[in-house]
Amino acid sequence: MASRGTTETSKLKQNLEEQLDRLMQQLQDLEECREELDADEYEETKKETLEQMSEINDSLKKIISGDMTLVDELSGMQLAIQAAISQAFKTPEVIRMFAKKQPRQLRTRLAEMDRDLMVGKLGRDPYTQQKVEILTALRKLGEKLTPDDEMFLSANAGTALSQFERVSTDLGSGDKVFALASFEVEKAKQ
Repeated sequence: MASRGTTETSKLKQNLEEQLDRLMQQLQDLEECREELDADEYEETKKETLEQMSEINDSLKKIISGDMTLVDELSGMQLAIQAAISQAFKTPEVIRMFAKKQPRQLRTRLAEMDRDLMVGKLGRDPYTQQKVEILTALRKLGEKLTPDDEMFLSANAGTALSQFERVSTDLGSGDKVFALASFEVEKAKQ
């Protein structure tokens, strides 16, 4: 459901409008045929038609006001996570290792970065960004961080990573986060 329900919501609105038009025509036909029906049959049919019109009208009002859509909660959460991941993680390699649940490789990458920083092969800013990403990924994977790593993370984590932490925690299940991260990796490959 690539449209996340927006196309479906539009189609639903169109269908409801068509039903409303059909019921309006039914009322008009009922009035024209009133003489051919007995009073009870006329009243009963008119009452049912008006009730249906009222229900459709209520549904249309909800859709128009935004209270009812086919964009489900899961799609909404998925969009929030995608936004959080795309803002929080700038390094495709980190996203890939996170998505594949590879804490050992993340720690190896962190050690390589420490070495590259010391020999001047990696600048301070890219080092800080990637280290924060890796430490966040390790934490989300349930890995224990050293007190120094926790302090580094607290001092350097930006709002994007904080938002990612909050959104992924709100989901409850890490599997959803991993699945989405995997999706982001595949999308980045294309």
